[in-house]
Parts: sequence; C-alpha cells; structure tokens
Amino acid sequence: MKMRTQLARLGLFDSRVPRYTSYPTAPHFSEAIAPPQFQEWIQAIPEDGDISLYLHVPFCRRLCWFCACRTQGTATGSPVRAYVETLEAELKLLRGHLPRGVRLKHLHWGGGTPTLLEPELMKRLIAAVRETAEFAEGAEFSVEIDPNEIDAARLDALVEGGMTRASIGVQDFDPAIQAAIGREQGYALTRRVVDMIRDRGVTSLNTDILFGLPYQTRARITETVQKLLSFAPDRVALYGYAHVPWMAKRQQMISSDVLPTPEERLDLFETARKLFLWDGYAEIGIDHFAAPSDGLALAARTGRLRRNFQGYTADGAEVLIGVGASSISRFPQGYAQNAPGTSAHVKAICENRFSTARGHAFDGEDLMRSRLIEALMCDFHIDAAEIERDFDVPKMRLFEMFHAVDAQFDNLLEVTEDGLFIPERARPLTRMVARSFDAYDLAKAGHSSAI
Repeated sequence: MKMRTQLARLGLFDSRVPRYTSYPTAPHFSEAIAPPQFQEWIQAIPEDGDISLYLHVPFCRRLCWFCACRTQGTATGSPVRAYVETLEAELKLLRGHLPRGVRLKHLHWGGGTPTLLEPELMKRLIAAVRETAEFAEGAEFSVEIDPNEIDAARLDALVEGGMTRASIGVQDFDPAIQAAIGREQGYALTRRVVDMIRDRGVTSLNTDILFGLPYQTRARITETVQKLLSFAPDRVALYGYAHVPWMAKRQQMISSDVLPTPEERLDLFETARKLFLWDGYAEIGIDHFAAPSDGLALAARTGRLRRNFQGYTADGAEVLIGVGASSISRFPQGYAQNAPGTSAHVKAICENRFSTARGHAFDGEDLMRSRLIEALMCDFHIDAAEIERDFDVPKMRLFEMFHAVDAQFDNLLEVTEDGLFIPERARPLTRMVARSFDAYDLAKAGHSSAI
C-alpha cells in the first residue's frame, strides 16, 4: 500500500505519456520529409545489407470500437483487390531504388485485417515481396490473423508463402466485454484457428490481449488469461487499452463511465502478469511475455531486445521500410511516413512516386536520447559505458542526467557506476522515466494513460 501511494504521488495514475515505439514520437513528425529524401535514404542502404519490411493492409470487414489503428471498413472485395495492385506497384517502385543484394530479414503483414485478402491476392503479394528482395537465411514472416476472417485456403496460402509466425488478437474472451468493444470472437472459434495454424507446422504463435477494457475485473481477466494459456502461445502482448476518443472517433462508442480507474488498471495488469509468470513465461519489457525458448526471450537475455512500431522485437535490422498507406519507415537517418489516407497513397503510387508525407530527420541528440529511452523500455537499464562509447557523451554530463531523473522519482531508481537502473518495484513508472529523457514538448501530443 505504501508503494501504491508513492506511485500515485509521482503521477502514475494521472499522467499521459508516449508508448515510445519511436523517438521522437509520431506527433512530432513534420512535412519536411518528402519522397526525394525517402529515396535517398533507401539508396543509402549498404549493398548486401539486411532490411525489414512492414506491409499495411488498412481494410476491415468490421471496425472494432476499441481500435485506434488507421483502418477503414469494406463490405466488398473490390477495394481490397485494387489496393493489392497498388501494393504490387509500390513494391516494384521500391525494388527500383534498393541497392544490389539487399536481403529481407523480417516481413510483417499488419492492419487492418491482412487475412481479408483472398488466397489468390495473398499469393500475388507474397510473390511481389519476393521479387523486391531475397529472403535472408532464417528470415521471419509474421501475419496478423483475425479468427473471424481466416479459412483453410487462406492459411494454406500464407504457409506456402513462408509464414513463420501467426499473430492473433484476442483482447478478451468475456462476451459482455466483447459486446462493449464491438469485437465478437468466441473462445471456440479462436481455439479452432489456433489448431489450424499449429496443424500446418507454424511453430510460433503470438497473441494479444488488453487490460483496462470496459467492465473488466480481476475475475474476468483471470478467466481470459487462463483460456489464452490453453493455446500455449509462444509470445503474448499484454497491452493497456488506450482510450483516446479525441483521436479515434469510433472509441466514442465506448463510455468512459464503464472503464476501470487507473488504479484498477494496475490491478488488472498485475493479475494477468502474475498468471503468465506462474505459467513459466519470461517477462519482456513492460508488456510482453515469451516462452523461455522463444527468440524474444533469448534477445532479452542477451541484450539484443529492440523496440519498433510493432512493439518489442528481436529484429536487429537497422532499416525498416513501411509499405502501404500510413506505414512508417525507419532508417539510420530518420523516419518517413506514407500518406495516411488510402486515396492519397494510391494516387501517389499511380503517379509512380512514393507517397511520403512527413517524417523526421535525426538531429542533435535524437539518436542518443532514442537509445536511452529504448534501453529503459527494453532492459530497465542504461549502460553508461555504451552511451559514452557510442555517442561521445562526457561521463559527468551523463551521470548528471541520471541523478536528476532519479531525483524526480523520489530516488526510487538506482544510479551506480554502471549506469541507471529501474528496480522491479518502480517498473510501473518506466514510460514516465523514459519521458524524462524526451527533449520534445509532449504537452499537446494527446498520449495514452501511463498505466
């Protein structure tokens, strides 16, 4: 109780902070980054280098009320087919700018609902990706799968195309909660899809659930986690529901009156967390769990865990290229985001040009602060020697920063000769500690709750 009071006094239950899947965060991107700069960054990739690719499919058959992603509904297949043609053209355009010998290390299809595509379209898209860059040895190919939008033929197409990881969004199995968030997805249906995936030899299964949903209680999230564990997922993302109706208008369908309080959100997280730990999962960063044999757990144990727009990852490629409307790319030089609107993106590609609409070129201390924040989010530890070596920062200045941040948090952190640590008792504050190293103005960004 004493620790809970201290967390409250430090602002855990009142603050809104970024999730730090990038630094600077997307609200600070500007229109200064345009297609010519994006092309230059692509052409600067070393020959025979490794890249990762994120492919965005924004279409959904239904629009879940809780979702804040850039998606759009469709009742027919014609917009989806036309969009796939655009993706094929975009990949061809990308291929024309990539240096020789570039290999694809990670491929992720997200959305929206990528499994909305018919098998023929999936095969065409996989072929277009393979024509863009050769898959590296041991390449990973993950796909977000909606159990309501998948069948044997589509799964067969994905497996034949090389899918190595399936990712299923569960959110919560309680019918009352599903009705409140506009996402009906029964346990039996999800179980059947998991079995279909496993039967086809896909060895890695990722699942997502949410805490902080309307009407969620300890008992309800316990039941959902226990059902989820019956799938024996290799990875689990336990995300906090971000209620941002001023940004995602569909969330206005969810009344804030039926949402858990910030204090209750922390209880829900801790309840689920304990269940995963009791079942033998390794804790990864602030909101992921993985089987000890999983690559994400191995990356965490060996200091290779990274964070990008998909959350925690073992992907070590320095370049991530986003394909499709609203996709974000990351280069050593900065970020570039495609036009968020599907029509604007399609128009640009039809004119044989990239749709880059905004982004950010790294400047000043961006790269150093990005690494400070990533280290905290991944390892709860900033290695002072690494920062001094890689960014030529005077040791005295670095430790002045560490002590100043520690003072902000009632000396709950640990500053040693090795660097800055967030002990387990203070880890609910991790995003707030990371914010202390953020040099940008966060006042108007409209981020989600700190817990």
